[in-house]
Amino acid sequence: MLEDAKKQLYAALPYANIDPESVLRLESPEKTIEVSIPMRHDDGTLKMYNAFRCHYDTTLGPAKGGIRYHPHVDKDHVQALAFWMTFKCAAVKVPFGGAKGGVSIDPKKLSNRELERISKAYISAFADFIGPEVDIPAPDLGTNERVMGWMYSEYRRIRGGNPRAIITGKPVPLGGIVGRSSATGYGGYYVLETLLNKYLDKIKLPSKDNLRIAIQGFGNVGYWFAEKCFKNHIKVVAYIFRYL
Repeated sequence: MLEDAKKQLYAALPYANIDPESVLRLESPEKTIEVSIPMRHDDGTLKMYNAFRCHYDTTLGPAKGGIRYHPHVDKDHVQALAFWMTFKCAAVKVPFGGAKGGVSIDPKKLSNRELERISKAYISAFADFIGPEVDIPAPDLGTNERVMGWMYSEYRRIRGGNPRAIITGKPVPLGGIVGRSSATGYGGYYVLETLLNKYLDKIKLPSKDNLRIAIQGFGNVGYWFAEKCFKNHIKVVAYIFRYL
């Protein structure tokens, strides 16, 4: 996955004024930590789960990126996602580097108590690797504001104080931002709207009323994207569930 991601870097080089040494640095992540997290299930059984956190590049500032819960998460997976986060932050000129993390686990098969345990165990394992000036996690596939709230509480228990800048995507009472849950889905809609305004005539549609949309997934992003389409009279006709 990382090798495929780097093909985008090489494809962009002819259009960018980047010195060879910078390219060399961007070909490899700064650091990646892999740990095994023990988690006791509700039935009393203890299982070990692989967990990861990657800082791909911190040239622009502290690393920033989500934490993903999915059975296919591995080191290559989080490195590729951290690679893309590096360029995402740079493209919109925010003072963050790229990071990503995850646990190789299926959150749909966990009870709420198990989900809380694995979330707190993740922060306990990576507490020395994250921080407001080092690495700021966020929700991603398989995680949400409730998970971020558990993680924030665990980090606060370990470090003390009131470090609200450690994690974004928390519940509002814990220092989260109103509108954070819908932001990514709404952002996707605004991209669609911009493209339609610019290229509607080229895709041979007389108006947006003739547009039909299929959405992959219906979670943290897909739901809010669909809501925004509905409010703007764009018809959603299908949801494609592909559990990557």
